[in-house]
Order: sequence, then structure tokens, then C-alpha cells
Amino acid sequence: MIKLSRRIQNVQPSATLAITARAAELRATGRDIISLSVGEPDFDTPAHVAHAAIEAIETGFTRYTAVAGIPELREAVADKFRRDNELDYETDEILISTGGKQCIYNMLQAMIDPGDEVIIPAPFWVSYPDMVRLAGGEPVIVPTEAEHGFRLTAEALERAISEKTRLLILNSPSNPTGMCYAAEHLAALGEVLRRHAHVAVASDDMYEKIVFDGRAFVTFAQVNPDLKARTITINGVSKAYCMTGWRIGFCAGPRHLIQAMAKIQGQSTSNPNSIAQKAAWAALTGPDDALRRMVAVYEQRRRWLVDTLNAMAGVHCLMPEGAFYVFPSIHAWLGRRTPQGQTLADDVAICSWLLETAGVALVPGTAFGAPGHVRFSYAVAQPTLEQAVERIQTAIASLAPAD
Repeated sequence: MIKLSRRIQNVQPSATLAITARAAELRATGRDIISLSVGEPDFDTPAHVAHAAIEAIETGFTRYTAVAGIPELREAVADKFRRDNELDYETDEILISTGGKQCIYNMLQAMIDPGDEVIIPAPFWVSYPDMVRLAGGEPVIVPTEAEHGFRLTAEALERAISEKTRLLILNSPSNPTGMCYAAEHLAALGEVLRRHAHVAVASDDMYEKIVFDGRAFVTFAQVNPDLKARTITINGVSKAYCMTGWRIGFCAGPRHLIQAMAKIQGQSTSNPNSIAQKAAWAALTGPDDALRRMVAVYEQRRRWLVDTLNAMAGVHCLMPEGAFYVFPSIHAWLGRRTPQGQTLADDVAICSWLLETAGVALVPGTAFGAPGHVRFSYAVAQPTLEQAVERIQTAIASLAPAD
């Protein structure tokens, strides 16, 4: 048998993808499964974006491009950062990658040595810790509290920093909680980081465009411009423009780091898909009518879902400020027994039971570093969402109290 590296043995598969795969297996057997586990919009890619891709194919734009991305797309990204975030970058400080995930992976490979520490507030996106481990680093998980909106506080950040700390990863709006860092939150974190010049910041802004209640999005370097040279800002077209399968992300940061990240990309995937780059350019430079309509729909679904969940016994759910997830606490469900006598000891067991029994796929909070919670994605049609919640209500009502 071929021996596997120690590196890969320390890495866990994505819990989100694992749940999605199990749901697909059950569907293949004829089961009626509703998936609330997938983190992608349920709207189509805007027509003008799709047409740009078709034009690229028809005009033969199907060959290799520059590793860091085509010049016009990097310029469009630079314009986006100036327009939306008050951040000024040259095109050689911008990297286009195969999704935001590759931006983060490239960054960690370029920055982290064995033993270096990366601070990750929990709940976190499932891939952060394992990508840190793949770079040889040590994820330092800092729990956050619902009463603080699941946001990292300045005090908790100060306690987590050591001489080995190289990086802090922030995600706003958050996957999985949907909560945002406002200017005052980012300013407080900036005050801490000014005292620790050896710590950089990665700001994962992938859900930037999906914010609610008239909220103004801000990013870390925008609030702390004097720390821009220590900040990598990561974004993409996947969520805002319904382009998850197109696989285009982008990031901006210090020139020497971006060059190092491009070097890694050049030895792994090389350039991002040429056709998708043309489509991404159209997304960033074209109209955003479809985006505004989508956000309005998500805002309505969010409010219905949170109100409905909070009306259920044993559930507490914050009202998300962005993205398309809710992250309720289900601690009161833990330890309850199924009609077959199975004790649902934790959120993983509850999600597995709901999938097998009720035909609803959720992601357990344990995967995000927050046991006792589950993540719902409301990127599904309203009737489907209502049917899924009804199934969950029926299933939970069948449980016996904990011993």
C-alpha cells in the first residue's frame, strides 16, 4: 500500500462537502432530500456574465493567460477595491485565483512555516484550520460568544497572540453565523494589532455584497489604513454574482506577498480559467440589478427563518446581518432520544439523524468549531425552505426528553 504523508493524515475532509455528498447518495436511492447545507446562491449567473463567457469561447479566448490573471480583470478588481472599499492597489498587488479558497491556500503556503500560529475565531469557515495545517502551521482557535455577535473581541485577540503568531483570519459577513464586523469592531482589533507588528491580517470578504438592513460593509484595511501593508483582502465573484462553479476569486495585498503567492499558483494550477476570467470581468464592470434583487429575497427569507426557528422549543438564533446562513443554538436538543431509543448526544448525531429520518441536510456546528449549533443555508426557494423546517419540527417533536 502506498504510504500517505503525515501532512494529509492531519487534515479532515470538508464537513460541508461530506454532508452534501451523503445527501446526494440518499437522493440516488430515491429518497426525497432537501439540502440546506450548500453554501451557494440558488439564483442563476446574470445573463450578461454568461454572455461574456460565450463570447470568450466564440472568439477563441481559450488559451493560457498570465498566471496572476488577465490585465483587464486585475484592473477591474483594483477599481472595485477603490470604489467599494476605499483601498488603492496597483495591478501587481492583485492576484486572480481559482476561487477565494485558492487565494487563502496560496497565502498560507507563502507565509506560514512549521510551528507558526494562525488565530482563527470560532465559529469559523470549515477549511481555515486544515489549510493552516497543510502549510505546517498551528491553528489557534479562539471561541466567540453569541452575546458578542460571534465576533472576536479585542481582549480575546490580545490573549491569543504569542511570539509565534503570524496571522489573524477574519471573515465578515461570517460563514456560518452571518454576523458582520462593524467599523468599531475592526478599529478595536486594529488597536491590538498595532502593538504586535509581527501579526498580519487576512480579511475574507467573500460575502461582502450580501448584507441586510441597510448596513454599510467595511473591511479591515479600510478602517485601519495604517495597517494596510499588513493586510491581505480576499474576495471573489462566487457569492455576489452567483458564480460558484466558475471558480474565480481575487485578493490584494503587499506586492512581495502577492508575488510569492503567484509563484505558488504558477507551480500548482497556473492561471485561472480564461473563460471564467472574462465572465468575472463582466460581473465586476456590469450592472448589479440581479445582485440587488437577490439580496432583497435573502433578506426576507432570513427574517422568516429566524422568527420560525426562535418559535421552536429549545432553539435560540441570532438575526444574521449578512450572507445566507443562520446558526442557531440547539443545546436543548442534545441528549434527547429518538423513537428507536438512540440518544442524540451531540450536534453531529442530530444532523445525521435529521438527514436519515427527516430528509433534511444541515451542517453540524462542530465542523465550524461551535458544538451545539447547526448551520442552515437559506439559499433555497421559500417553499422548499418551509417544507424543510416543517420536516424538522415534526422530527424534533418525536424526540423523548433527555435522561
